[in-house]
Amino acid sequence: MTPMDPPPLPDLPPSPASPPPPPPASASGSCGGLPAAPKLSVRSPADLLAAVPYLLGFHPADSVVVVALRGPKIVFAARGDLPALGTPALARDATARHLALVVVRQQADSAMIVGYGAAARVTPTVELVGMALREAGIQVLEALRLTGDRYWSYLCDAVDCCPAEGTAYDAAITEVAATATFAGQVALPDRAALARQVAPLDGPARESMRQATRRAEERLRELVDAAVPPAAADRVVRTVGEAAVRDAMTRHRDQGRLTDDELAWLTVLLPHLPVRDHAWERIGDDDWQVILWSDVVRRVDPELAAAPASLLAFAAWRAGNGALASVAIDRALRAEPDYSMALLIDEALQLGTPPSMLADWPSARSRPGPRRPARPGRRRIRRRRIGG
Repeated sequence: MTPMDPPPLPDLPPSPASPPPPPPASASGSCGGLPAAPKLSVRSPADLLAAVPYLLGFHPADSVVVVALRGPKIVFAARGDLPALGTPALARDATARHLALVVVRQQADSAMIVGYGAAARVTPTVELVGMALREAGIQVLEALRLTGDRYWSYLCDAVDCCPAEGTAYDAAITEVAATATFAGQVALPDRAALARQVAPLDGPARESMRQATRRAEERLRELVDAAVPPAAADRVVRTVGEAAVRDAMTRHRDQGRLTDDELAWLTVLLPHLPVRDHAWERIGDDDWQVILWSDVVRRVDPELAAAPASLLAFAAWRAGNGALASVAIDRALRAEPDYSMALLIDEALQLGTPPSMLADWPSARSRPGPRRPARPGRRRIRRRRIGG
């Protein structure tokens, strides 16, 4: 599931069989730390279908999406994979109830459901999610299935507007898509395309960073070995690490970019928990912070990706981009499956915790720990032959 806080939109007027909508509201403004969004008028099922990819950041497939509203404003969107055919009923029901619980946590009072894929998989899932939402006191304003280029409403049986053969749909001709595109918003083709935005570089760029990382590890080794007394090594690493974090943030805030050596130096210091936490404490909801940590995650040595990928996840989450946060967590956990910061953020994402609740993160109580870090760089340096 990929929760997020999207910009507020007007509610969708329901099909004839649906309950009446809440009063209309302006769609301008921001929610959960997002920059001001363009005004998007969602007035029909087609508009809802066109809006969802811009709420998630990509076009969903084989998915169920729940769009939650508080009054007339969309406050949350969550996506889950459709259960495979043959999935036990108990498991399908648990998935639906989890989605409903996530929506309830947003203090929503109504929701819209969209299923993407074949009817055999979408219909039972949408029905279960709708039932779970209603049992939780959430009004279901609309429930749709999009299969190919046609959609069906589960709440409308009026043949004049909801024919049995479905309604033709072309996102490209909707006002929502035109407005979002004009405003520079992007909906990637699928979640895999989003994941590629945090994938490691390859080719000459990868080799250049490999060499820079080797130089940074040697520099760190010399720094730690020169510490007097040896017990002061952690303090020395913390001091230079905090400086590296501040320099990186200043550079990106001023629309600059780290060199390979600067970025490699930062990444060999981030495994030291006080350095990572220094970066964590300074992450707000600014776009440049997402750009900074995205750049670090793309260029970092894959073995060192856990810390910067977790920081990117937090930055994306603070900015309201739950989909990017989710793929960043995937990257972090591939590098270190038991990385505590990544597991903490992953749990919060799965619970649908909104970015508005993160203003005081990380506090001493929310940080993983306490545990004394190992001397930074030692484990990886021992695995590599110097100069080879």
